[in-house]
Amino acid sequence: MSTIADNLSTLAGRIQAAAAACGRDPASIQLLAVSKTKPAEAVREAFAAGVRDVGENYLQEALGKQQQLTDLPLTWHFIGPIQSNKTRAIAEHFDWVHSVDRLKIAQRLSEQRPANLAPLNLCLQVNVSGEDSKSGCTPEDLPALAAAVAALPNLRLRGLMAIPEPTDDRAAQDAAFARVRDLQDSLGLGLDTLSMGMSHDLESAIAQGATWVRIGTALFGARDYGQA
Repeated sequence: MSTIADNLSTLAGRIQAAAAACGRDPASIQLLAVSKTKPAEAVREAFAAGVRDVGENYLQEALGKQQQLTDLPLTWHFIGPIQSNKTRAIAEHFDWVHSVDRLKIAQRLSEQRPANLAPLNLCLQVNVSGEDSKSGCTPEDLPALAAAVAALPNLRLRGLMAIPEPTDDRAAQDAAFARVRDLQDSLGLGLDTLSMGMSHDLESAIAQGATWVRIGTALFGARDYGQA
């Protein structure tokens, strides 16, 4: 059975190869270890292998892991849907949020970010595939939302996040990720972050400019939804 360290080495090779294929510096692409449903011990093992950035979808699960891992200098990213009653804890306990799709949520995060912490790094989630089941603002609503969020104090708007409709068709993957990149470029805000690409499509995401690839299964193994 592969260990997390083995998996991380394999992923590093995939990222390097994907970067080389499109003429990018591999150092411009960062791996976000998505540990939802995985125990704190798995995150600790990933840290020992070199992981420093951890993404979580579920707030209560994440807070529990953070308490168990206070001895590790991890950077925590919230990447799941955000309810209004969760914004204070997110503002207090995370360094990045990738999944903001409404101005109300951004305003609450700004208001509730503790004064002693650096501004909260933030990505806007855009629903490029138009799926009803996916969170994210529409491409049409993005410019107004981005302009409003960029003006908020205590936040640092960094870029866009997207989860396109899953497909094994590389051309379709490329088209979806290219649209996210083009949407970001069209904002004219000098943003530096594209959070896109997962275990099955990271090569396409990197080819289209991803700076964060969010990796769960290929690093930690299949998710265990029976895990608390």
